[in-house]
Amino acid sequence: MLSRRQQQCLKGIGIRQWLGRSVSGSNSEVTQLPEAVPQEQIEVIEQALPEKPVIISAPVKLDSWDNITQSIHQCQACELARSCTQKVPGVGNQQAGLMIIGEGPGHEEDLKGEPFVGRSGQLLDKMLMAIGISRSQVFITNIVKCRPPGNRDPHIDEVKACESFIQAQIKHIAPRVILAVGRISAHHLLNCTTPVGKLIDQIHHLPGSDIPLKVTYHPAYLLRNPSAKSIVWRDLKNLHKMLNR
Repeated sequence: MLSRRQQQCLKGIGIRQWLGRSVSGSNSEVTQLPEAVPQEQIEVIEQALPEKPVIISAPVKLDSWDNITQSIHQCQACELARSCTQKVPGVGNQQAGLMIIGEGPGHEEDLKGEPFVGRSGQLLDKMLMAIGISRSQVFITNIVKCRPPGNRDPHIDEVKACESFIQAQIKHIAPRVILAVGRISAHHLLNCTTPVGKLIDQIHHLPGSDIPLKVTYHPAYLLRNPSAKSIVWRDLKNLHKMLNR
């Protein structure tokens, strides 16, 4: 009688197994009988196969935009890569003065492969237009490149798995200003846990650089709390000043 592990090994390499039935009646025991597979070969197969699925980390070399994008699409560094429809690297001008970094793709973004295309994205576009900026002038991405199931907040290990990508994108684009949209983005980029409401009224800098960083509420928050739009409008005017200094 083969163990479950041995059965899985045989199945994994495509060896067909025959089913034999004893003669003790209708409820007879079914025994797995692989045809002409010596025990020695099964042991070799067991040793060759890993006990658990191998998680492939992001390649270390992220020295060009094409390599960054390709690495994002190929990444299997966390569970999000196996549950999303497709990766969402980001979209926009690679020489943008303004880089907008959100939290993670939602349902619409997961289907289209582009960040901020649902209701939140439409509101973000209107916010930018209010200060004379079109979507095509900026670069938009998220802290994590795959949609968390049910649009939940990304876990810390999932954020860490994408960290090299966001760092490489910032280095390549070298924006004049970064706009962190939402709590997850702000906390990760600033390495803090301060409430967004307290971070909004300040001008920060990306740690380890001289890039100014502005924090604002996520458009999804504004859709739920329209009264906060007046705060964001004041925030956007400050962002406009930062970009035109």
